[in-house]
Amino acid sequence: MSPARVTAIVGVYHADGGLAGEVRYVVGKVLGRAHCALCDVTHSPVRRKRAWDAMVARLDVPVELVHLDEMSDDVAAVVAEAGSPVVLGWVPAAGAGRWVVLLEAAALETLDGSVDAFEVALHAAIHRL
Repeated sequence: MSPARVTAIVGVYHADGGLAGEVRYVVGKVLGRAHCALCDVTHSPVRRKRAWDAMVARLDVPVELVHLDEMSDDVAAVVAEAGSPVVLGWVPAAGAGRWVVLLEAAALETLDGSVDAFEVALHAAIHRL
């Protein structure tokens, strides 16, 4: 990964956070009404995947995961256009920077919950910048 090109990564789940948001998502998932491909990558049915934590530790940039109700305004502006779930990368520019879409919902869906496939897709997306 090129830290000069992407200096931070944020993944945005297709769900709200907090106890109520988590319960709504779990019930919706059981009933077949809610789905988040990023959740499938980062979590097992019970907790965050150890493989996810190991992959994040290998990256040379910080990774933050947020729910729809936890986004900063600049991330929310990109998500309004790109949809969720989504993985964004911060690309610095002269005196500023911008969030770019690295993996959109359709790309995340093709990963079938695999952390290994996510890592490959993430590196490929960053190298395409």
